[in-house]
Amino acid sequence: MTEPPTGDPAAPAGSTAATPSVPRQDPSAIPPPPAGYPPYEGPEAPRRKRGVVVASIALAVILVLCAGGGVAAFLALRTAETGEGAKEPTAAVEEFLNAVYKDRDAGRAAALVCSASRDDEKIAAKVAEVEKYAAEYQNPRFRWSAPRVDNQTGDRATVTTKVTMTTTDEKFADLPLRFTVVKKTGWWVCEVA
Repeated sequence: MTEPPTGDPAAPAGSTAATPSVPRQDPSAIPPPPAGYPPYEGPEAPRRKRGVVVASIALAVILVLCAGGGVAAFLALRTAETGEGAKEPTAAVEEFLNAVYKDRDAGRAAALVCSASRDDEKIAAKVAEVEKYAAEYQNPRFRWSAPRVDNQTGDRATVTTKVTMTTTDEKFADLPLRFTVVKKTGWWVCEVA
């Protein structure tokens, strides 16, 4: 028997040159190409300690609570009455009238007003109004009738009086006033109408 020629089929006929044969392999037997390099990860970041985080949060909470407590204390104490107040409702009104019309002292007048109604700007505006009258008219004088308690129930009273302004050139004006005074650590003016 004769063996088939082992040459290249594309080789010219009659040539007997032997060419090495390449063994055929199964394509699934070829190993996959090598995997790429893993992505570059820089040096590992330093880890935070859990204690530092917990301490920071605790400190923040304590600061918020202290600030809130301080604000609450300020607001509570700001409205507290300072001083003793007047012994009688009429005495509270008399002192207030003296502070506004004779002394023209807004600070002293404010110290006679109950904390719930204390408005330094309004009191200062009233004193400025009295000073304006004093500048406009010739030597104005202010006097008032004796304050009279019209109604008193426990720690609240209504006191009335009439303020009269007179000038040296014989001009005058009357202003009836009604005060609401309350008793806390003493009697305090709370409303003027």
